[in-house]
Amino acid sequence: MEEGLRVLDKGHVHVVDHMGSDLTVCNAARVSFNKETDWCQDQAALTRLAESGSQFHKEDVEVLCEADEKLLRYLAKHKHWTPFAHPQITLRIKAPVSIRTQFFKHKQGFVENEISRRYVSFEPEFYHPEWRGKPTNGAKQGSETFIDISPDVDQTFSNMLKGCNMVYEQLLDEGVAPEQARFVLPQGMYTEWFWTGSLAAYARFYAQRIDEHAQWEIREYAEVIGKIIQRMFPVSWKYLTTK
Repeated sequence: MEEGLRVLDKGHVHVVDHMGSDLTVCNAARVSFNKETDWCQDQAALTRLAESGSQFHKEDVEVLCEADEKLLRYLAKHKHWTPFAHPQITLRIKAPVSIRTQFFKHKQGFVENEISRRYVSFEPEFYHPEWRGKPTNGAKQGSETFIDISPDVDQTFSNMLKGCNMVYEQLLDEGVAPEQARFVLPQGMYTEWFWTGSLAAYARFYAQRIDEHAQWEIREYAEVIGKIIQRMFPVSWKYLTTK
């Protein structure tokens, strides 16, 4: 598993595995005409590497052909989603429970498997946010700029998290089943899960969760996930995320 990218105070996103490439999308579209394409060579990179005398693999100079890039642009622009559904990406994500709930609302094209407190015994971790102000325009959801709160109230929040964990451990020590003891753990507890989805599904997730109306925390995750997928599918992702 690749080294992950940090999100929030203790969260992260790791790449577990992925299948396919920009070329996969092209060939998924071209199969309709019983045609197939292959990588082109980046002649400038090939010349530069040859002149330097460096050893390299053919993958180092492979790029998408111009016609294939035009095809990806066309497919994304006209919302031909099925070719983008063939590549798959599996991530391991660590996020607070309340943010995980927002991830799991995205069902089409995704499957998840989550750590269960019925089976694990390591000490829970909690999210201590930087506080934001509530909306001033009468909206029932969302937040505004970051604000300072009373140190006493912030400390009370920290103490509450420690207290929840203490009661959780006490319940386990009393012999209470973990599936019940976990009821005391708050929404700010971190959890982890495997999340597998198609390139098309991740693009839809990104479009919705990078939006300014989405909660700040999940926007942070969406931004990191976008950076990860952009490295794997640079051309497809460019056009899928172009408004």
